[in-house]
Amino acid sequence: MNVRQDIHNSDIPVLCQACEARHRGVCGALAPEQLLALSKHSSKHEIAAGTELIGDSEPITTFSNMLSGVVKLSKVLSDGRQQIVGLQFAPDFLGRPFKSESTLNAVAATPVSLCSFPRSVIDRMIKEAPELEHRLLKQTLDELDEARDWMLTLGRKTAAEKVASFLHMVAIRIDPEASAGDGPITYDLPLTRADIADFLGLTIETVSRQMTKLRKDGVIEIENNRQITIPDIARLAKRANV
Repeated sequence: MNVRQDIHNSDIPVLCQACEARHRGVCGALAPEQLLALSKHSSKHEIAAGTELIGDSEPITTFSNMLSGVVKLSKVLSDGRQQIVGLQFAPDFLGRPFKSESTLNAVAATPVSLCSFPRSVIDRMIKEAPELEHRLLKQTLDELDEARDWMLTLGRKTAAEKVASFLHMVAIRIDPEASAGDGPITYDLPLTRADIADFLGLTIETVSRQMTKLRKDGVIEIENNRQITIPDIARLAKRANV
């Protein structure tokens, strides 16, 4: 039987011992001695909402594990128009391995906690630890699957289904156990109404109208305009057609 390594039974570095993201993130692919080597070059940061983490066309010099919070990824057209193309949640890996330059903007949508390390260290460890490369590839493929699902949402779903899909997606990304359907799920919206509209290709008025309808139908509860409670995730999933 595999015993989960933690502060009581392993040689995991102090920096990593209390990190829950380690068990689900890319660091879970590393042996204790590799984690120790990585921790010598790692630093934790608390980032305020609205802070740019990666700029489009900037050289990639560091990578980060997301420990908490939500990051929005966007592309900017030459005329200044912006399109949000994705969201990242803990324990996602922030950065683009195998490429020297960023192709998008990454901005903290909420307060974000990061564990960062130099790109050179990760590049070296990828060569030394095939399992790390495998874990990064798996995350990349998961993101590709999510992007394809989101293409379906944007291309074929109604406005009502789009808003329900967004609320459902955030719920299961913030809490991976949410899909089990045990009890209500509560979280703060990571995006403003304007950003949600941008992400879904809708107007702000349409987003607000659909959220109001979901609230009136008892599918969600809204407090202080940002806090969402989902009493029954299966009911929301049905409205999202997922």
